[in-house]
Amino acid sequence: MRLSILDQAPITKGNKAVDALKKAEELAILGEELGYYRMWMAEHHGTNGFASSAPEVIAAHLAAKTSKIRIGTGGVMMMHYSPLKLAEVFKTLSAFSPGRIDFGVGRAPGGDQRSIYALSEGRQPLLHNMYEKFDTALQLINDEVPIDDLYNQTIATPSQVVLPKAWLLGSTGNSAIQAGIRGVGYSFAQFFNGELSKQILDAYKKNFQPSVFMEKPEINVSYMVTTAETKEEAEFEAMPQDIWRLLFMKGRIAPIMTPEEANEYPLTEMDRMTIKENRKIHLVGDAKEIATMLQKEQKQYGFDEAMIISIPHSQEKRLHVYRLLARELL
Repeated sequence: MRLSILDQAPITKGNKAVDALKKAEELAILGEELGYYRMWMAEHHGTNGFASSAPEVIAAHLAAKTSKIRIGTGGVMMMHYSPLKLAEVFKTLSAFSPGRIDFGVGRAPGGDQRSIYALSEGRQPLLHNMYEKFDTALQLINDEVPIDDLYNQTIATPSQVVLPKAWLLGSTGNSAIQAGIRGVGYSFAQFFNGELSKQILDAYKKNFQPSVFMEKPEINVSYMVTTAETKEEAEFEAMPQDIWRLLFMKGRIAPIMTPEEANEYPLTEMDRMTIKENRKIHLVGDAKEIATMLQKEQKQYGFDEAMIISIPHSQEKRLHVYRLLARELL
């Protein structure tokens, strides 16, 4: 099982956005040293909780700071960009770092309603044509003439570059069949809602058709993980993320607290029950325990790669999560 990294450039309490971006760079460099296979940046708008609003720009920087680890987006949110722009950005990335770039896209907005309309300059965004937009972007990346009349009179430059690998993201299974038909990778965000199933992944594999982007099906699954030397320490470090998600479910978005603050936070019995229920999307335990969980999930569902997202408050603790998992799984 391959091990990879998903990052949102989280802005924890007491830190700034520039700190979060620098920490993403540190994580990429460490990930490469440890043997992680790829690192993706997510896309978030309209929030002071994450600094990753331009994942393709961060990807360019990370690719320049590394030499082996695959770099990409998990994902670029298609609704905000034209297929031509998507194609030209990722062809440029691949020209600078051939054989290392992943073109990962999603159909979600990655932000609130105000952000959506601001990104579309006040126009009603098109939401019904995401798969067609993806098809057009793939054709342009591959130096083909798209079927779409709007784009078949132009080209995407630079041309004749090594193709990035293409991926479609999903969290409910709706994109699995579509990813298979198009011959691209399928990335399932287990940390969104915990609804991974063998049926979803089997549907992708069954419908997979080889393409210029991928010869055989590839699946990665993203997990939120907090681990430490001991289970007790992992529980202590996990509480800020547990509280953040609890508040998010109540419509409140706050910076990730320190573990000291989080473990003193007043919780009702209902809050504690909610946190316990949310642990289905937040794996917490010592390193051996987490490694066993991931290996069990891989065997049960048949994916190729676990992509780890981890957001302890301190960068030192966050980097240690990836060191511990590498020690157990790589």
